[in-house]
Amino acid sequence: MARSTTQTARKSLGRPRDWSDKTAQNTIKSLDRAMEVFEFLSEGQGRTLSALAADLDQSPATVYRILVTLEGRGLVEFDQSDQIWQIGPRAFVIGARFLRRTSLVERARPILRTLMERTGETANLGIEQNGHVLFVNQVETHATIRAFFPPGTLSRMHASGIGKALMAQMGSARRAKVLAQGALEQFTEFTLTDVAALQADLDITRTRGFAIDGEERNLGMRCIASPVFDIHGEAVAGISVSGPTSRVGADMIAPFSEAVMEAARDLSAAIGAEA
Repeated sequence: MARSTTQTARKSLGRPRDWSDKTAQNTIKSLDRAMEVFEFLSEGQGRTLSALAADLDQSPATVYRILVTLEGRGLVEFDQSDQIWQIGPRAFVIGARFLRRTSLVERARPILRTLMERTGETANLGIEQNGHVLFVNQVETHATIRAFFPPGTLSRMHASGIGKALMAQMGSARRAKVLAQGALEQFTEFTLTDVAALQADLDITRTRGFAIDGEERNLGMRCIASPVFDIHGEAVAGISVSGPTSRVGADMIAPFSEAVMEAARDLSAAIGAEA
């Protein structure tokens, strides 16, 4: 009983009893209006007061009070010479704090679970590690026959859905460096071991937004993957679904690729990428 009381008291320190109530009575309208101005300014910096007021359909006096308040916190600043308002340095400091607490693996977990439930197949998260794909997270399907890439597994990039999704986003110099690390090992009759053929496949992958590993690493298994981007627009990871070709047939590539790309977009947004 004591433990239950302690847990209840601890929760109340972070949120009130009616924390889930998002009705008007529990919102601060002036703060909400201020955040609207702040977010709008961040989308297109260098706005005059009159332009901001007109675009937001607010009175110049109201917008001015909000801007001055934000300016006092360093969140916006005023350029005297051009008479325009811009995002201030404090906004970057706060954003940097968010990035420090953001964990790719932690953020990916619920997204991978949703992807697995949506497709019915194993969902994976991998990153590039010294020219290989390092699997760092996975949510397994409940089906008896399934793909299995436990965290810590390494795979050659040219024979991996995630690997090809990441290689497709590399610049020509970086891609050439990865390909120069050794011969393209053949795992099955479908493995792309010819550099020109692989390059062509990567170009197609980049254009359509997802990669396909069609039995290139393991016979009878298909993988569909898409890249995850960070705040700088760089591909830092890949998300995929993997399963037997008996379930992930050619007719499932379209719906599965859409689900994978959506998951990749969600994770990209969760770690700070631009929409």
